[in-house]
Amino acid sequence: MKMFRVLFAVALTCTVIFCTDKTQSASEKPRVIVTSDGEIDDECSMVRFLLYANEWDIEGIVTSSSQYHWQGHRWAGDDWIEPYLDAYAQVYPNLVKHDPAYPTPETLQERTKLGNVKSEGEMDEITEGSQLIVNVLLDETDDRPVWLQAWGGPNTIARALKTIEEEHPEKMAEVAKKIRLFLIWEQDSTYQAYIRPHWGKYDILTIISDQFEAIAYRWKTIQPDEMKPYFTGPWMKEHILQNHGPLCSLYKAHTGDREDFDDGDFRSEGDSPAFLHTIVTGLRNMESPDWGGWGGRYVHVRENTWLDPVPVDCYEYPDGRWYSSTAWGRSRSREGATSSTDQAFREYFKPMWRWSDALQNDWAARADWCVKSVEEANHPPVVVLGHAADLKAKPGASVQLNAHGTSDPDGDPLSYQWWQYKEADSFNGTIEIRNAENQKAGFTVPDDAGKGETIHIICEVTDNGTPPLTRYQRVVVTVE
Repeated sequence: MKMFRVLFAVALTCTVIFCTDKTQSASEKPRVIVTSDGEIDDECSMVRFLLYANEWDIEGIVTSSSQYHWQGHRWAGDDWIEPYLDAYAQVYPNLVKHDPAYPTPETLQERTKLGNVKSEGEMDEITEGSQLIVNVLLDETDDRPVWLQAWGGPNTIARALKTIEEEHPEKMAEVAKKIRLFLIWEQDSTYQAYIRPHWGKYDILTIISDQFEAIAYRWKTIQPDEMKPYFTGPWMKEHILQNHGPLCSLYKAHTGDREDFDDGDFRSEGDSPAFLHTIVTGLRNMESPDWGGWGGRYVHVRENTWLDPVPVDCYEYPDGRWYSSTAWGRSRSREGATSSTDQAFREYFKPMWRWSDALQNDWAARADWCVKSVEEANHPPVVVLGHAADLKAKPGASVQLNAHGTSDPDGDPLSYQWWQYKEADSFNGTIEIRNAENQKAGFTVPDDAGKGETIHIICEVTDNGTPPLTRYQRVVVTVE
């Protein structure tokens, strides 16, 4: 009976997917292609990525280069990912007990290719990796969006787009409609040198992240004190590193060889926001980058480009690359250790760290899925609204909220918390939510709310399983 509840929850979750492309069916999974330079934090991110492989249609995993890594320069090897795919194959039989949507090891293996890796920013050579991206983008049998993730440099993506421009220029506009770019910094010059000038006219949604630092190497100076326990050695050993199968055992946590980190401490997953953004949690963040979700929150800066919201009045974003030398958060962190207590610094990374407890607990549950039966492990609640996700109301009107129909696949008791996501609002004010800890809640639209302004309300639901898991629904109220 419990297996039936889990499978039913998986199916039900698929019915509440929201996507950037409003023509995409709500029952369809996001499609993703990862490009990675194989840095040690990419390897850490890959462990988590594979544990969430059931959440997407993975079209490709491509090794690329970056300003930090290429063949002959701090290179992890052309086949760095093979041990992770082999370990995934070993835990796959247990993962599919929790969700049959996990892709087979053979599927992932055949979609893993070597891209442009000979030097930083190299995009002259047509490679197996670049051609895989070409083939996916030119496939006319599937018009769903494809999230192209650059964990390293975007050079292999750039090579693929150049191939399409050279060989199929008449298809560029249609291909561009499919593309969504999520870059972890611009780790080479190819976005500015090629993608932006040649494809910019098509307004491809492009997110470039600096917020990733919240879960990267400098997490100790960024994560607030209440979140740090989820990244320490004791937590990591209990929930990830020990007794959770061969895939989790490959995670390259700190080994106690540094004075500032203890044995087992979380190391870095700077690339994880690129795929965390595409996990469907109910936050609807793929509808607009400034709505915010597990992968951070971003603001529209220019053209098609969305960058991190800098909490400084009159800040001027650089016109060119957003990367280690120019991104506000990285630059600010160089000013000294006191930056960790600076309010603006803390606020800058809040779109990422505000979810840290939920993220880490969710990851711990996935690690359990590698070794535990369905009955022994925990699975996230399924949050269902008893009304539309988009509402309209006039100033002074009472808005009734409810999450009737919400359930837990394991039958666990649930706790509710309704809260205003003020950073996502266009209404510049605070609302008071009545009965915020109940399944049914409500609020009154302030009298000074202007026509067309929006108020974002998050219904956050957490079960009392081990570890506790959280899912959401977002209600967007537009003022009439």
